[in-house]
Amino acid sequence: MLPAPPTGAPDLLPVAVRYAGDAGAGAQAGEHRVAARNRWSRVVLAFRGLRGEAWCSLHARIAFDPDEAASRVLDAALAGFDFRAADGSSLDVDHVPGLARTLLDPHGAWIAGPDFQSSGGAFTGTALVRIAFRVPAPARDLAVTVRSWRNTRAFSLAGAVLRPGADDAPSSLRRRRPLGPVPDTLRYGLVPGADLVLRGQLYAERPDEHAARVDIAYRDAAGAVLAPPYPGTVSVPPLGALVNLPARPQARRFTLTLRPPPGAVSVDLGFRTWEEAGAPAVELLAAPEVALDEPLRLESLCGDDLLDGPSFLARLAGRLGLPEDAPAGWIPAPAEAAAAPLALARARALRTGPERPAAGRPDGAVSLRLAGAPDWTLPEAPGWAEDPFRSAAWRLDYQSLSWLLPLAAEAPARAVALALAWSRANPWGRPADPLSLHPSALPARAEVWVGLLARPEARGAAPVLVGEAARHGFALAEIVGQNTLARTLHQVQAAAALLALARALPRLPPCALWASLARRSLRESIEALLGPDGAFAEPAPHRRLELLGLGRALGEALAGEEPGPLIAARAAAALPGVAGLLDPGGRLPAFGDSPHGVDHAGWIARLLRREARPPAEQALAAGRAPAPAPPAPACADVLVARHEALRRGWSHFACTYAEQSPQGHADCTSFAFATGSLRWIVEAGGSEQVETGAIRHYLLSARAHNVAVPDGREPAAGRGRLRGSLALGGATAHAIETGVHGPDYRHVRIFVLPDDLAGLAVIDRFTGPGGAISFEGLLHLAPDCLVALSGPRRAQAQQAGRRLSLVPFALAGQPAGLEVVFGRDDRPGALQGFVSRRPGELQPAGVLRYAVGGHGTACGGVLIAADGTAEDFLVRLLAREELARFVGEG
Repeated sequence: MLPAPPTGAPDLLPVAVRYAGDAGAGAQAGEHRVAARNRWSRVVLAFRGLRGEAWCSLHARIAFDPDEAASRVLDAALAGFDFRAADGSSLDVDHVPGLARTLLDPHGAWIAGPDFQSSGGAFTGTALVRIAFRVPAPARDLAVTVRSWRNTRAFSLAGAVLRPGADDAPSSLRRRRPLGPVPDTLRYGLVPGADLVLRGQLYAERPDEHAARVDIAYRDAAGAVLAPPYPGTVSVPPLGALVNLPARPQARRFTLTLRPPPGAVSVDLGFRTWEEAGAPAVELLAAPEVALDEPLRLESLCGDDLLDGPSFLARLAGRLGLPEDAPAGWIPAPAEAAAAPLALARARALRTGPERPAAGRPDGAVSLRLAGAPDWTLPEAPGWAEDPFRSAAWRLDYQSLSWLLPLAAEAPARAVALALAWSRANPWGRPADPLSLHPSALPARAEVWVGLLARPEARGAAPVLVGEAARHGFALAEIVGQNTLARTLHQVQAAAALLALARALPRLPPCALWASLARRSLRESIEALLGPDGAFAEPAPHRRLELLGLGRALGEALAGEEPGPLIAARAAAALPGVAGLLDPGGRLPAFGDSPHGVDHAGWIARLLRREARPPAEQALAAGRAPAPAPPAPACADVLVARHEALRRGWSHFACTYAEQSPQGHADCTSFAFATGSLRWIVEAGGSEQVETGAIRHYLLSARAHNVAVPDGREPAAGRGRLRGSLALGGATAHAIETGVHGPDYRHVRIFVLPDDLAGLAVIDRFTGPGGAISFEGLLHLAPDCLVALSGPRRAQAQQAGRRLSLVPFALAGQPAGLEVVFGRDDRPGALQGFVSRRPGELQPAGVLRYAVGGHGTACGGVLIAADGTAEDFLVRLLAREELARFVGEG
């Protein structure tokens, strides 16, 4: 049974308003005008009384000038969010679902120009701004800053209000860092002769000058504790060396500058409270940021000089006060470099199998096959800004240099020469292609320097290769240590590459620090992305598979060393659930980020090869998906069903109700459906990692997914929950409740799935606060399908000699329209009727749009049937009283 909707909390109005940079009050009460002054013109709205761990939506009406020239930009304005404790102190939380980290404000969300607004903004210049987010636990107040960005004319903001929603469900991925009498110990390696700086923030329920402390212990090379006193600390027998951490106000930032005593090679930092358990709660809001002191930051080391590899090493030695010949001792033997684990390269091999991205030709040329593009011949003297396919994905693959390692296996001298050429063309700070600094390319290229140093043929080039490895190491250490890409796959990749550099260059002074940063980041990133129960933070199946592949590679590389066992255990627990998402044709559902040309079945087969699952491996080797397994926690946010029959062929259904955010796809409750061994209902697909502009905006929007949208309002951040299932005898109904439409609507989507999957019924029930309500449902047909209306309430799709009936219906309210859209592209915010089949291109395809309207409640959907028998069966199911009660409870 579905529970009653939560009681709505009262709306929160601004308690204070502040203006800056020529912004000011508008003509009406509650209206604010923001001038066209990038960053500086802004209005700040203060709200109080937020509830931690609950979803909340900012609602406002924005009006652009009719002559606004930035109508086709995705960042016309910026809404910044500063969460605060009850006493007004700002909270440095590292992650807020629904929002992104920004430079000017702790978190933010972009507001698109009028042409990208979906509710008639292109014609009226006005649009509803609705930004949903989950309030971090300690927050009680919020300052929202709406500022000018790329707008060329002033805009107005009116009616701003915070609308509280439901409390969020507990998650195994959410981790807070409470402090108590038992220390939370962090251990870091040290760079001889260099200071280490830690920055963080402490939060206390009650302001206190002695809220917590840090116990500090330096260790020598043998692991023995060096006796205090230490510089910059207080020694209190019998407590040892420590630093007090006050929390007055409640959220207090701290900076620890550690000056190691002579002989120290590592330091233990024990964060703990002064008082025993039961005292007012104190916590670290995030993992502390760790960095070397300013003279040893990458920007300071490079300065304005275009240093080559050996010059960079010489400058590093000078900053550390070492002799000029010190860099010669940092060059590893090939065997030392070969012992370093190249986890990214191993994960790439698990993904691509025996495919070789680079190969030498008989005429001496090198042929590259990257990012699913056709073969391309590398010039004899590359300029390193090549873009033959006008593809961001190809450029990332090219700039990663990951193709040099397989080339080195057959032509080592050529591979080393190309690596040196890249180094000459890309002095730090002046890259030939800016994408070479992308977090997808940088870690992979760092491993390339290590892989080449492992080859005896590279000895003559070792000073350049070590210099490049060191520069990449400093860059990665700053990314990892400062949590720049926290809670992302990129952070895991950066940490894995940093660990490889630390192992390959054991005599480089910062290697101990790099190794400790990498290990801690790997542990914390995996704990945030992959739960012990197989739960994922990443909603896209493809990205989940990437994480599992890297987890498998890291588990093998680290073996029994920490955090290897944790990573291996979590990856092994989650893999069966992802494997169970494969359709019998060998594809994962294209939910979320979905790059093209990926052999998911082969990839999963290689990951399963070391598991004791012979039946699954045999099925995958034969090109079929493994037999369906019982539901597992790993699939808790994806609903899957499959059926195989000799005459009808295979059928498959999948629906995602994972958490969505504005930075990802608006696909919560979207689904894919295949029957008769043909894929009929599909996702638009595509990868937001490589698409840009209007194409990227479309692929992320609800218009590219099989979802329902109420009253023309694009879904916001949120998640779905499976609220119950009902056996119907030959079929099963599943109800998914969502929060992506905000507190204005109670939404439940119900799927009625016959056991043979010869069809299905999709039912949406929206309940509003009263008055008229309507919703529009979308169904994307495969590009090979022909689809047309065969009546006012019926459509027919056809492909490969088979047909599919699509019949809209209403259970509460009335049908409100049916149409088919192909390739609409009159303005960016109205793109519809396209799917992505290769990077940078959209292919027209049919989209069925059906609508249902009502008063207070609108409930209805569409029947999808492969034949008359299936349609009749679904019609009889819809007439059953128990299903009507099940739907009505939604």
